[in-house]
Order: sequence, then structure tokens, then C-alpha cells
Amino acid sequence: MSEAAPTVVDARELLRLTDVHAKAIEGDHDILRGFSLTVREGEIHAIMGPNGSGKSTLASTLLSSPAYEVTSGTIAYKGDDIATWSTTERAQRGIFLGFQYPQEIAGVSVLQFLRQALSARKGIDLSILELRLAAMDWMKRLGMDSAFIDRHLNQGFSGGEKKRNEIMQMAMLEPDLAILDETDSGLDIDALRIVAKGIREVRALRPQLGIVVITHYQRLLDELQPDFVHVLVDGRIVASGGMELAVQLEGAGYDSFRGEPK
Repeated sequence: MSEAAPTVVDARELLRLTDVHAKAIEGDHDILRGFSLTVREGEIHAIMGPNGSGKSTLASTLLSSPAYEVTSGTIAYKGDDIATWSTTERAQRGIFLGFQYPQEIAGVSVLQFLRQALSARKGIDLSILELRLAAMDWMKRLGMDSAFIDRHLNQGFSGGEKKRNEIMQMAMLEPDLAILDETDSGLDIDALRIVAKGIREVRALRPQLGIVVITHYQRLLDELQPDFVHVLVDGRIVASGGMELAVQLEGAGYDSFRGEPK
């Protein structure tokens, strides 16, 4: 299923996907069909594509979701082939996934979740007071009520609260690579700007952070100004460029890219 990871020449390289094919465990055909991408420290890559193009499959594959399997190709993180790494190991090594639909966890507060996640990610056990103070700072930046920290994780949260909570987790866990799966989904323009501002503040504190943003729309990219924009159609990248590509998509749609060579 997986060949040896390629030798890393660029020390800044975080992620390299080479000719990756992947499918749902219960499916009979590949959804990703020759996906290749390289992400280096400090870069923002935007992946745009229509429904069914493989965007969510890509995010799930990167975090080793048991619902998907890589059928061929390689995924290397910092030069290591991560085919056998579990979701937990990938997260511990610094890969973060911001979910399109964050799950509710009844009985576990935001504060408890952050404490457990930080312990697993960084091997530190902050006191409740230290953690609360750090979280309060980020909640203020993200326009979240101070009572938020004691609520059960994502239970009864609005769409905007869920996404802001994801960004707070990203800020506090300090990953090296963040995969943001349709973070703008379900957000009104004000909530979108707050979330985008939070992402920019995380990058200001950690300029080496690499980010892959998966989205349908240009509006989040207007706020983040990615270094690279890639068009994903039928499981493979068919075009790459800068923000001008996102603007082109906004006007022409995805049909103009169907059938184009990679």
C-alpha cells in the first residue's frame, strides 16, 4: 500500500503527498485519484473543489480516519512515512484537524478536553488555573463568553462557537501543521471574520505553522490570503496558482476546470 517516504531535501518541508489514491472502507472505487501536494513551514495552501471532489476524504485521510484507506501512494510528514501512524500519533506529532462538523462530547467540559489534549500533545499537565487563564486570553481574542470554558464540548454550541472553539484548540495545542476542513462552513460574515482573525493571530505567534485550508468559497481566502490555491476535481489537483485562481473560480465556477490536466 505504501512505499518508502521520499528523501527530504528542504528542511522546511512539513507534508508531502505523492500520487495518493484513497477510498472509503465500504466503497469500491478511489475518491482521491493521484493527489499530490507539498506543504512547507509557514505556507498556507487552499484546496477548493465542488461537492464530491474528495476534499473531506483528503482531510480524513490525513488524520488516518478508520473510515478511509490509502490504496496507493505515500504521505510523508517531516520526511517520515506516516502510513502506519494512528490518528492519536499524528495528533501527538503535531498534525491538527479542524473539523467541518465538530463532534459533541457530553459530560466533558471545554476545559477538561483542553487539559487532556495538551497532556497528550505536549506531555505537560497544566494546573486548572494556568489552563483557564490561557484559554480566557484566547476566548477574548475570539469573541467568546468567559463561561464558554465550562460548557460541555460543542454541546448546544452554535456553528460559530464550534468553529471558534476549534481555532482556540489549534492555538493552545501549537501544532506544526493544521488541516482546516471547511472552517467557514455555516458562518455568517461576522463570525467568519472573527475566526479568520484568530487564525491570523495564531500564525503571528507561530509563523512556521503550515496550514491547509479546505473550502468551497473565496470569502475565507480573502481574509487569509493563502500562498497557494489548488483546484481539486475528481480526486486530483487540476490547477494551482495564487489568489487569482480563487477569483477565477468565483466567476467561472468549477466546470471550466473539469477535464484539465494536472
